[in-house]
Order: sequence, then structure tokens, then C-alpha cells
Amino acid sequence: MVKNFTNASHNNETQRFIDDFDYSFDRQQVEKIVVVVVPIFFGMIGILGLVGNSLVVIVVAANPGMRSTTNILIINLAVADLLFVIFCIPFTATDFVLPFWPFGNFWCKMVQYLIIVTAYASVYTLVLMSLDRYLAVVHPISSMSWRTENHAIIAICIAWALIFAISTPAFFVHGEFQDMDDSSSENLTACRILPQYNWPLFQMSFFLMSYLLPLMLICFFYICMLIRLWRTDRVSAESRRGRKRVTRLVFVVVGVFAFCWCPIQVILVTKSLDVYPLTSAMIMVQIASHILAYTNSCVNPILYAFLSDSFRKAFRKIIYCRPRPDQNRQLGPLTKTTRAASTGDIL
Repeated sequence: MVKNFTNASHNNETQRFIDDFDYSFDRQQVEKIVVVVVPIFFGMIGILGLVGNSLVVIVVAANPGMRSTTNILIINLAVADLLFVIFCIPFTATDFVLPFWPFGNFWCKMVQYLIIVTAYASVYTLVLMSLDRYLAVVHPISSMSWRTENHAIIAICIAWALIFAISTPAFFVHGEFQDMDDSSSENLTACRILPQYNWPLFQMSFFLMSYLLPLMLICFFYICMLIRLWRTDRVSAESRRGRKRVTRLVFVVVGVFAFCWCPIQVILVTKSLDVYPLTSAMIMVQIASHILAYTNSCVNPILYAFLSDSFRKAFRKIIYCRPRPDQNRQLGPLTKTTRAASTGDIL
């Protein structure tokens, strides 16, 4: 939640930062830190993201009893995060470490396009999940005819089609560009937004569409859901515990998304406006912000899958290759999203 979201509008980040400095710091020291820090942390995040999201896809796909609207959306989130990790982390890391773009003009355009697509897909899957939970709690009866597996698949296909379409500008505005390295007098190719296009406009629109708007939608649906949960007439101890647990999880879900993506979104907007402070410390800040943003793709499987009792049971079934004694009895009913309306177990 690239959720730019990624590296979609930076030109070989380390080189751009360093070349624009007044050299009042040790340039070689900064380069040495970047070369060490980026591969280590980006590599760790890439491995965790691949493993976690792959497990989510495998577990749900291998258990027909887990097919529900919520779990279909979870699979879509895992696929989007997988693609985000594949198309974002390796190329962002390369962009930080190398002073030039080694993959050619077409792949520059395609990588930036796919990064934007997967970032949008991940974020708006979270919006669909919040809408699904809102309907399950606020309109439990009337929404039953809408909250079906087929409708979930149709909604996902429509979302992907719209995302592919609205992301096309990213393909055309990016490309290889010849940068002159003042220290070595070399012509270096950078993958960046081309000078003839409006970088601030592109970055601001991306910030609004990929962060501010989805965050507002997610907050709206969850706030409405919480209001409905806390206004219900049930006052049993179990109900109160369920309300508190759901409330905590909602704050965690919204808080993690907002916290992970806010720093890099703000940094990239300020960079596009040419007001980002160019100091050696700010290089480290942007790298840390990228790491934080990419961590969201590793956290999503935990927030939306591994915290679920039914998912953990299905995972153990695959690991041990045999069902647990109570699994056949519980696996199907526990995963049905319609159960959320009566128990509050919607996360």
C-alpha cells in the first residue's frame, strides 16, 4: 500500500541526490553506506514479501473451504503485493546503487508502468476489503446477494482493468535520459520522468489517487462499521470483547497503511516541487522511507491472513499434510464473511 509509491519518479536516486549537493559532506562515504544498506534491507524485504504473499496464495488456493469474498480479496492483495515486490524492489535497489540505468528505454517505461499498476492494485484492494467488511456489518442482510464470490471476482477484474487504463500515462512520461555526471564528465542514463512532462503534476495526482483518496475511503468504511458495531443492542461480555478486538484491529490496519506510505509520499511530492532538502542525512531518510513503504507488502499477509484462526488452521494443514481433528468441522464456516455480522469477527 507502493503502493512515487515506489521509484516511479526518481532518476537514479543516489546519483541525483549526490550530484545536486554542494559537496559539503563526504560523498564517497554516502555512496559506501548506500551500497551496503540498500542491498541488505531491500533484499530482506523482498524475500519476506515473496514468502509471505506466496504462502497466502497457496493456502487459500489449496483449500476450497476457504473460498469466500474476503479470502478472494486477500488472494488479490497477495498477488498485487507479489507483483509489487517483483517489479519494485530489484529495480529500486539497482537505481539506488548504480549511477546509471542498465536495462534500456523500453524496460524503463515498462517497469515504471508496472510499479504504478501494482501499487494501485494493492491499495484499492484494501479499499474493496474495507467496503466488503462495511457491507457485512452495516448491511448484513441486504448485502448478502451482492457479497458473493462471483461478484468479488467481477469487482477485482473491473478494478484491474481501470488501473491498467489510468496508469498508462506513467508509461509515456518515463524514459531514459542522459544525465551528465559533473565529477567524471560521463554521460549517464537515468530512468526518470522526462523533462518535457510536468513532474509535480504527475506526483501530486499520484499522491492524491494512491494515498489520500484510498485512505479517506478506508477510514470512512471502517468508521461507519465501528459506529454500527458499538450502537448495537447486544451487551454481553463476549460482544464487548468482540467490539474491542475489532476496534483495535481496525486502528492497526488503517494505522499501518497510513504510517508506512506517508513518509515516501511526502518526500516524493516535495522532491517534485524542488523543496526537498538535499543533504546527506536526507539521503538516508529517503532510503528509510522506501524501506518502510515496501515493508507494508510484507505486513499485509500478517494483518489480513495469518491473524485469522481459519487461515492458521489451513496453513498447518498444508505444513503437516493432514487435517487437524477439529479442522474439517470448523474450516468452512469460520471463513464465511456473512458470519461477521453476528460475531464481529470481520478482520
